[in-house]
Amino acid sequence: MTTALHTTDLVILGLFILAIVAWAFRNSKNASSSDYFLAGKSMSWPVIGLSLFAASVSSSTLIGHSGEAFISGIAVFNYNWISVLVMVFFALFFLPFYIKNGIYTIPEYLGRRFDNRSRTYFSFITIIGNVFLDAAATLYTGALVIKMIFPQVEMMWIIIGMSVIAGSYTIVGGLSSAIKADMIQAAVLIIGAVILSSYCVHTIGGWAELFDRFHEGVWLRLTRPLDDPTVPWLGMIVGIPILGFYFWGNNQVMVQRVLSARSIDQGRKGVLFVGVLYLLTLFIIIMPGLIGRGLDMFGIELPDRIISGLELKTQYGINTDAVYPTLIMKYLPSGLIGIILAAMISALTSTLSATLNSVSTLFTMDFYTKWSKNTDSRHLVHVGQLTAFIALVIAVVWAPLIERFDSLVTYYQEIASYLAPPVVGTFFLGLFWKRSNAQGAFWGLISGFIMGVVIMLVKYVAGIPVPIHFLLLAPILLVVSLAVNAAVSLATPPAPESQTAPNTWTRAYWRAETEELRGVPWYSNVRILALLLVIACFVEYFCFF
Repeated sequence: MTTALHTTDLVILGLFILAIVAWAFRNSKNASSSDYFLAGKSMSWPVIGLSLFAASVSSSTLIGHSGEAFISGIAVFNYNWISVLVMVFFALFFLPFYIKNGIYTIPEYLGRRFDNRSRTYFSFITIIGNVFLDAAATLYTGALVIKMIFPQVEMMWIIIGMSVIAGSYTIVGGLSSAIKADMIQAAVLIIGAVILSSYCVHTIGGWAELFDRFHEGVWLRLTRPLDDPTVPWLGMIVGIPILGFYFWGNNQVMVQRVLSARSIDQGRKGVLFVGVLYLLTLFIIIMPGLIGRGLDMFGIELPDRIISGLELKTQYGINTDAVYPTLIMKYLPSGLIGIILAAMISALTSTLSATLNSVSTLFTMDFYTKWSKNTDSRHLVHVGQLTAFIALVIAVVWAPLIERFDSLVTYYQEIASYLAPPVVGTFFLGLFWKRSNAQGAFWGLISGFIMGVVIMLVKYVAGIPVPIHFLLLAPILLVVSLAVNAAVSLATPPAPESQTAPNTWTRAYWRAETEELRGVPWYSNVRILALLLVIACFVEYFCFF
């Protein structure tokens, strides 16, 4: 077993980082705001799909999900397969309205459908989430990996180094640099994850031994009891879809890549492609974490039950966010370690670059253009670059504080569950209910936000336990915000037709699209491809029911 990094691994890792940065700079576009923020709207579906995968597979999927599998088995995969269903729904219904309206940001849709109050609120919340949830978490997880390689280096210096790598090409080259880097990073990530997964399965004695070792209890089950601390079955049904739609349908980090598509069809196929890749994460990312539980890799005998991340830290001295890096360092031979670490750095830097793109676009297009009107395109690029730099500095400062949470997934998913529901509800009513108006949208957002903040203050500041699982709190917040939105909308005048007509889904739109798809081969028909992907989701779920 290898516990130290060989010179070969260091060379591989160093060359990879240099190659990615050089490739990203070569593919930079910053001549205009459209080039910088949306990559000139020229991307094809394979590029979009790989970019989405690379941007999303980081703290919440790679290190976080393997750590959760170590704690409680494969239940964390529920976030992924349900997200694929969400992707299908997003691609078929929401995506066309985003692309055909030519928007730069997701909050911009709210501005067109409702008014600037909703747009400003959501843009502000998204920026906060991007900096403190996405960017900071990415830096933290990256630092964990590198800390294992160079334990003598201070955590903060590692965080700063990672920020320099990702920030160098992202700030200068914009979305085009990030997406083109994502292509290579996604390929390396998938290859690296497959290699590590294969070694883990081999180490434990093969797939048969894995299933025999964990066939009892809930380790290999996706459907969990209602009192399960990880993913209770009701939370899986009513809570995860809300978080999933927020991440894939309302998250500027993800949707900005879709907005770079050269057509609606290419954007849709890109989303479906990343859905296919996400179904693989059970075997190449989550299973290795579970295998680690059966390998005694920390030299400590653990009880055969679910253990919280906090208990593992305090009683056993194990940080679950270190599970995946430990697997790499302990069970891979020299040479391969460098490749896998390159894959991990790929996952981490790609997500960070995506987040920086998001923050710079949101601030520039949703705030700065209001304050400084008649600003030329080049000036907007400079503002976006400065914004990305400032966001990066803030994330660097906040990242070390994440260690106080039980686990990375807990940190991300729980905070998101308090912020996402009112946003998701507003978008759904905006697209599917013409009667929803600006007043209803604004007060629906505010009411849900206040409830979410109160819950966080009660739990994290006052230290009072909240007896309801966060996946069950999310639908409660959603219902409250929907009710307020509907009540206020019905009590006030309806929105003008000029706002609702181009931004609201109708059956006529569906029928028109049906006619357009007649005669399109099945392998190119997005509806058929979407149906096949849905079937694949449920097949995989019922295999581990």
